[in-house]
Amino acid sequence: MPQDEFSTGTVELQEEDLKVDKPPMFTVVLFNDDFTPMEFVVYVIQKFFGFDHTKSTEIMLQVHTEGRGFCGAFSQEIAETKSQQINQFAKENEHPLKTDIEELGKD
Repeated sequence: MPQDEFSTGTVELQEEDLKVDKPPMFTVVLFNDDFTPMEFVVYVIQKFFGFDHTKSTEIMLQVHTEGRGFCGAFSQEIAETKSQQINQFAKENEHPLKTDIEELGKD
Protein backbone atom coordinates (compact mmCIF):
# COMPACT_ATOMS: atom_id res chain seq x y z
CA MET A 1 0.00 0.00 0.00
CA PRO A 2 1.63 3.26 -1.06
CA GLN A 3 2.09 6.09 1.42
CA ASP A 4 0.25 9.30 0.63
CA GLU A 5 1.98 12.66 0.58
CA PHE A 6 0.90 13.42 4.18
CA SER A 7 2.44 10.33 5.75
CA THR A 8 5.73 10.89 7.50
CA GLY A 9 6.33 7.46 8.95
CA THR A 10 5.13 5.39 11.84
CA VAL A 11 3.97 6.50 15.23
CA GLU A 12 4.79 4.54 18.33
CA LEU A 13 2.50 4.83 21.32
CA GLN A 14 3.74 4.15 24.80
CA GLU A 15 1.49 2.52 27.32
CA GLU A 16 1.11 4.61 30.41
CA ASP A 17 -0.66 3.89 33.63
CA LEU A 18 -3.63 6.16 33.88
CA LYS A 19 -4.34 7.43 37.33
CA VAL A 20 -7.96 8.33 37.71
CA ASP A 21 -9.21 9.69 41.00
CA LYS A 22 -12.41 8.17 42.24
CA PRO A 23 -15.21 10.70 42.46
CA PRO A 24 -16.10 11.83 45.97
CA MET A 25 -18.91 9.99 47.70
CA PHE A 26 -21.78 11.64 49.52
CA THR A 27 -24.21 10.46 52.16
CA VAL A 28 -27.83 11.46 52.59
CA VAL A 29 -28.37 12.77 56.11
CA LEU A 30 -31.80 12.75 57.77
CA PHE A 31 -32.31 15.35 60.49
CA ASN A 32 -34.37 14.93 63.62
CA ASP A 33 -37.39 17.08 64.30
CA ASP A 34 -40.03 16.97 67.02
CA PHE A 35 -42.98 16.40 64.70
CA THR A 36 -42.33 13.71 62.08
CA PRO A 37 -43.59 10.34 63.34
CA MET A 38 -40.93 7.68 63.79
CA GLU A 39 -42.99 5.28 61.67
CA PHE A 40 -42.88 7.73 58.75
CA VAL A 41 -39.09 8.01 59.02
CA VAL A 42 -38.77 4.20 58.98
CA TYR A 43 -41.04 4.07 55.93
CA VAL A 44 -39.00 6.75 54.11
CA ILE A 45 -35.75 4.88 54.77
CA GLN A 46 -37.26 1.64 53.47
CA LYS A 47 -38.81 3.33 50.43
CA PHE A 48 -35.84 5.41 49.28
CA PHE A 49 -32.89 3.28 50.40
CA GLY A 50 -34.28 -0.25 50.25
CA PHE A 51 -33.29 -1.22 53.79
CA ASP A 52 -35.32 -3.82 55.65
CA HIS A 53 -37.47 -2.83 58.62
CA THR A 54 -34.77 -3.67 61.19
CA LYS A 55 -32.02 -1.59 59.53
CA SER A 56 -34.47 1.24 58.84
CA THR A 57 -35.44 1.28 62.49
CA GLU A 58 -31.76 1.42 63.52
CA ILE A 59 -31.21 4.46 61.30
CA MET A 60 -34.40 6.12 62.57
CA LEU A 61 -33.21 5.62 66.16
CA GLN A 62 -29.87 7.19 65.22
CA VAL A 63 -31.78 10.19 63.88
CA HIS A 64 -33.89 10.33 67.03
CA THR A 65 -31.07 9.98 69.57
CA GLU A 66 -28.16 11.71 67.78
CA GLY A 67 -30.10 14.34 65.84
CA ARG A 68 -29.12 12.94 62.45
CA GLY A 69 -28.79 9.64 60.65
CA PHE A 70 -26.78 8.51 57.65
CA CYS A 71 -28.26 6.45 54.85
CA GLY A 72 -25.42 5.22 52.64
CA ALA A 73 -22.74 6.41 50.23
CA PHE A 74 -23.60 7.59 46.73
CA SER A 75 -22.28 9.71 43.90
CA GLN A 76 -23.14 13.37 44.36
CA GLU A 77 -25.89 13.27 41.74
CA ILE A 78 -27.62 10.26 43.28
CA ALA A 79 -27.34 11.64 46.81
CA GLU A 80 -28.78 15.00 45.70
CA THR A 81 -31.64 13.28 43.90
CA LYS A 82 -32.52 11.08 46.88
CA SER A 83 -32.38 14.05 49.24
CA GLN A 84 -34.66 16.13 47.01
CA GLN A 85 -37.08 13.22 46.56
CA ILE A 86 -37.32 12.64 50.31
CA ASN A 87 -37.80 16.34 51.08
CA GLN A 88 -40.58 16.52 48.48
CA PHE A 89 -42.20 13.29 49.70
CA ALA A 90 -42.19 14.54 53.30
CA LYS A 91 -43.70 17.85 52.23
CA GLU A 92 -46.42 16.09 50.22
CA ASN A 93 -47.25 14.05 53.33
CA GLU A 94 -47.24 17.18 55.52
CA HIS A 95 -44.21 16.22 57.58
CA PRO A 96 -41.28 18.56 58.30
CA LEU A 97 -38.64 15.83 57.80
CA LYS A 98 -35.55 17.33 56.16
CA THR A 99 -32.52 15.79 54.53
CA ASP A 100 -29.29 17.07 53.03
CA ILE A 101 -26.10 15.56 51.66
CA GLU A 102 -22.57 15.58 53.06
CA GLU A 103 -19.34 14.62 51.37
CA LEU A 104 -17.77 11.60 53.01
CA GLY A 105 -14.28 12.06 54.36
CA LYS A 106 -14.61 15.83 54.77
CA ASP A 107 -14.21 17.06 58.32
